[in-house]
Amino acid sequence: MGKIYYVMGKSSSGKDTIYKSLLERHPQFHTVVPYTTRPIREGERDGVEYFFVDQERLSAMQEAEKVIEVRSYNTKCGIWTYFTADDGQIDLRKYDYLVIGTLVSYRALKEYFGEEKLVPLYIEVEDGLRLSRALDRERRQAEPKYAEMCRRFLADSEDFSEKNIRAAGIAHRFQNMELENCISEIESYIGV
Repeated sequence: MGKIYYVMGKSSSGKDTIYKSLLERHPQFHTVVPYTTRPIREGERDGVEYFFVDQERLSAMQEAEKVIEVRSYNTKCGIWTYFTADDGQIDLRKYDYLVIGTLVSYRALKEYFGEEKLVPLYIEVEDGLRLSRALDRERRQAEPKYAEMCRRFLADSEDFSEKNIRAAGIAHRFQNMELENCISEIESYIGV
């Protein structure tokens, strides 16, 4: 029976880079593409990072009882909704999956599929370094959204509070001070 290895961490912790590196190194992992109503960012592709949909499509999927979990954020750019759907992408009878997301979505998937099916991979970085990385990333955007960057940074303090991490049952953490070391530690932990 398959497992879902779930990569998560605060914004600019390096989770996207780690996720992509693990997929490159271990092509046996299947992926799950989440959905969002937010606008596509420069460099993103529909169906790769997310399925970019409108509120109408989300509502239709909810009515069809296809939505596993849904989260909405009141951003500086409007309400953005993210969700995971039971749309046929996941078959734990056959495959292992590498998934990236939030602590809230991790908990929802754990409840939906069962605790024994989810393996949390929580990435941590010291806040000062994380803020520096976030600022560097935002500066590279064609239209930087600094207010939204700050909102995400502050929201992460609440979303990934020690209380919430403990409530999610996360016992092991991976420090991303040096990317290669962090990836090697994760590989050892999950046995690949």
